[in-house]
Amino acid sequence: MNQYDLNLILNPNISAEQVQIEKDYIEGAVRNAGGEVSNLDDLGNRRLAYQVGKDREGYYLMYTIKSSGNPEKDIASNLRLRDNVRRVLVVKDRPEWKTKKA
Repeated sequence: MNQYDLNLILNPNISAEQVQIEKDYIEGAVRNAGGEVSNLDDLGNRRLAYQVGKDREGYYLMYTIKSSGNPEKDIASNLRLRDNVRRVLVVKDRPEWKTKKA
């Protein structure tokens, strides 16, 4: 199983209950695709670099997942269909990116 970073930006105007529903749905989508969630960083509302739709802010969720197969096809394409999801990014975690270079 490979490790991936799954980054999502949600609608900034959703309530805490709706955020929890989205988190549950995301974790279910990862499990249904044969993966598992290792870590979740809930960063909350942050200012965006550029306007998405009419929003200048977004609710950030950053997952670390382990998955075999293609999470871009299996997970991200499914999440993009959600109404509250603004952006989805899946990046393969590469250990050489974390080493310091002399």
